[in-house]
Amino acid sequence: MRLLVTGGAGFIGSNFVRRIVNGTYPGVSQLTVLDKLTYAGTLKNLEMLPKESFEFIKGDITNPDLISDLTKRHDAILNFAAESHVDRSITGARDFIETNVLGVQNLLAASLQNQVSVFVQVSTDEVYGSISEGSWSEEYPLLPNSPYSASKASADLICRSYNRTFGMDIRVTRCSNNYGPHQFPEKIIPLFVTNLIDNEKVPLYGNGQNVRDWLHIDDHCDGIYSVLSEGKSGNIYNIGGGRELTNRELTEIILRKFDRDESSIEYVTDRLGHDLRYSVSHEKISRELGYKPKINFEDGIEETIEWYKRNESWWRPLKK
Repeated sequence: MRLLVTGGAGFIGSNFVRRIVNGTYPGVSQLTVLDKLTYAGTLKNLEMLPKESFEFIKGDITNPDLISDLTKRHDAILNFAAESHVDRSITGARDFIETNVLGVQNLLAASLQNQVSVFVQVSTDEVYGSISEGSWSEEYPLLPNSPYSASKASADLICRSYNRTFGMDIRVTRCSNNYGPHQFPEKIIPLFVTNLIDNEKVPLYGNGQNVRDWLHIDDHCDGIYSVLSEGKSGNIYNIGGGRELTNRELTEIILRKFDRDESSIEYVTDRLGHDLRYSVSHEKISRELGYKPKINFEDGIEETIEWYKRNESWWRPLKK
């Protein structure tokens, strides 16, 4: 497989690339990583890898000439490239539309023209909106509530249209909330961890009752690899971690790891349009592709905290 990984210097993409290079994911004969290197993408995520193990190209998925050239040289595309922080989409949605919608359409058009064999779009459970009880299956309607989730839902629908109209082999994954090493420190877990390392308070939205399903980055990448290698054309696969926590419960777990109490919480005004609960069913990918999350949350969060403690030189320059 000649694989192009777009957004491969970001949190999820770089972890996937590292697992290809270290042999965890076989079958890749040529590996190219494309990344725009915006605030959340950094070459520090790839610097420990042998330079001869992949080709890195700095570039934008919205660039038609660049993407046309790259798709001529690859037979599979795995798209991680995205603007992904909900708060940023609320204060400025344009970048999200350009990258997450127009960028994906550009990738698809070039893939169609140059006969790319497999296209995998990495999406999010946020496209489903909010659910009060039960869990979303892949057939659940798309009801996005933020500019970010609307841009990702739009990309999913464009992928569907290219599959149905042109017969392209396109597969979509939708994950729950990720955590683990190398996550940009504006996301809730690394933000709270790095704040506590610096003896600062942690900002908790509203009353802290919003519920998220937590998925370790390694389990997410395993799920994506199973879709890339064994998934079916035109299918959507939810990838979940199976551990739901309120944000308050999550905060208390992290505080205990630092021997802190509630006095370290700073309650802040809730996010506009804050979805109350996310919950994905990963029954389909488990049944069809044998996916099963392996890392329990207690072990994963401990490992994650220790990584941030050991790697201040990685996160301090990124945290402003």
